[in-house]
Amino acid sequence: MGQDIWAATVREFSDIPDIATITLIFIRLTLAAILGGILGYERERKARSAGVRTHMLVAVGAALFVIGPLQSGMPIEDMSRVLQGIVQGIGFLGAGAIIVRTAQHQVEGLTTAANIWVTAAIGVLAGLGLEATAVLSVAIVLIILAVVPYLSKPEVGADPDQNDSKS
Repeated sequence: MGQDIWAATVREFSDIPDIATITLIFIRLTLAAILGGILGYERERKARSAGVRTHMLVAVGAALFVIGPLQSGMPIEDMSRVLQGIVQGIGFLGAGAIIVRTAQHQVEGLTTAANIWVTAAIGVLAGLGLEATAVLSVAIVLIILAVVPYLSKPEVGADPDQNDSKS
């Protein structure tokens, strides 16, 4: 009986069969966390509602949602259903970052919501093993967040990021 319990326990934890698989999962999840943290730091530095931890969790969660099905043997062709679910779910999370101030006719948090959305996409890339594309994507997002506010010609004396978040 004790051997049956042990055998069942070993089977239950056999989803990571070797050190190569452990390394692969570790690299993908760690990269997702780091890249999400970088994007979250940018938002936190600007005192926005979603910061480092939120972005890290979104990226790791998105990576897990693709790593799990791939490990269980789901064909890559069927991954589209998983990706659709991630996109929809992140939409709800992003909606929580958006604040509508009716009296002032302002909408705030759109950039943060979009940042959460793109962070999930980067997590998916890391989870799929497309690490170089994920890193390149973070670089492009950081350029957008740093440069575009200055190109949109904000009002005199206005904070460029504040103007961007109202769009």
